[in-house]
Amino acid sequence: MTDTTCHMSISLDGFVAGPDQSRENPLGKRGREVHGWHLGDERANDADEKAKGWLLRPRGAYVMGRNMFGPIRGEWDEDWRGWWGPEPPYHAPVFVLTHHAHEPIEMQGGTSFHFVTDGFGAAYARACETAGEDGVDIAGGASTVRQALAAGVIDELTIDIVPVLLGAGERIFEGEAALAIEPVEVLHSPLATHIRYRRVG
Repeated sequence: MTDTTCHMSISLDGFVAGPDQSRENPLGKRGREVHGWHLGDERANDADEKAKGWLLRPRGAYVMGRNMFGPIRGEWDEDWRGWWGPEPPYHAPVFVLTHHAHEPIEMQGGTSFHFVTDGFGAAYARACETAGEDGVDIAGGASTVRQALAAGVIDELTIDIVPVLLGAGERIFEGEAALAIEPVEVLHSPLATHIRYRRVG
C-alpha cells in the first residue's frame, strides 16, 4: 500500500495560511511568518535543517488544491504554470484538484501538473497508481489536507508549530475527522517545534 505523507507549518493559533490570500500574498497576510524556519531565517538550526529534509524528501506523486497551485479562480483565463517558476520543487506528477478542466502542464525537472475535476478521491487514487512504492504527499492547501484527513489516508503527518499568532486564515483542523496517530519524533528550534506523527495500527 502507498505510504502517504503530509507536512504542514502552522501558527500557534492553528492557521496554515493568513487571511486574504492573493497573487501578491500567496500565503495570506503574514502567512510567510509561519515558514521562516525553512525560508532563510538566520536563527534556524540543525533541527530546522532536519525538518526541511523531511519536507523536501522526494515522493512519487503529489496531491494539491487549486489554491495551492495558483491564484486564478473560475475558468482558466491565462497561462498560469504555478508559483515556483520553470522548475518546481516536486520533480514528480502533481494532481491538482479543480472544478475546471485543464490540459496537463509539463515543467522542467520532471514535474507535471494534472488537473482532476472529480474530487479528492479520484486525485488520490491517480496519485497512488502513479507513485507506487515511492509514496504520495498531500501538498496542501488547507482544504485538500482537511479532505485527506477526513478520508483517513495520511500515514505520516508532520506539523511545524511556529510561535506566531495570525488571528485568522486557513485551518487544517476543522470538523469531525478522527486522528489515530502518535508522535514518533520531536525537534525544536527558536523558530518552530517540529512533530512527526505516524498512524497507529
